[in-house]
Amino acid sequence: MNSFFITFEGIDGAGKSTHINFVEKYLQDNHIPFISTREPGGTPLGEKLRNHLLNEDMDPYTETLLMFSSRMQHINEIIKPNLDKGVSVLSDRFTDATYAYQHGGKGVNEAFIHELKTLVHSKINPNITFLFDCPIEISLERLQTTRKLDKFEKEEKSFHQKVRDAYLKLAKAEPDRFVIIDSSQTIETIQIQIEQSLDKLIS
Repeated sequence: MNSFFITFEGIDGAGKSTHINFVEKYLQDNHIPFISTREPGGTPLGEKLRNHLLNEDMDPYTETLLMFSSRMQHINEIIKPNLDKGVSVLSDRFTDATYAYQHGGKGVNEAFIHELKTLVHSKINPNITFLFDCPIEISLERLQTTRKLDKFEKEEKSFHQKVRDAYLKLAKAEPDRFVIIDSSQTIETIQIQIEQSLDKLIS
């Protein structure tokens, strides 16, 4: 059975989460079984690590190692078993977020992250990644009207800009996987772009 690994990425405040429900409905309408999950998190252990990762200050390399610890559990417990049995997986963030936040934002050596990626999931990578992008000024304005902010969302503007730049660099390097969505557009326009990309994927 065909199954798809679909990930959603973007700077904080880019509106990424708003469109996951749309993709879920699209898969339902096309009779494609799926599960939705998130990173960090997705498993009981991952959710415990999520609380530490999003709220406690720590060395950036420690942070990176914990991200991949959570990810390995996530892959072995949730992602791989479902893909193997024909169930598609939607994940709110995956390894691209580690490159963007820990390397781009915090300066962790890119080779260090790449080696961890190779060890943890060299054979499991997203079929398609939706990157929700917008100017930093828009994303920061949106964050001011959201829930209680985590430690990443509280970072300075320069941090968010470096994260955005890292995401765009990743997308440029893998244009066949990434779909860059200008999330400053209307919801209707964005969802048309998402639907067109999904049509192409499942065909």
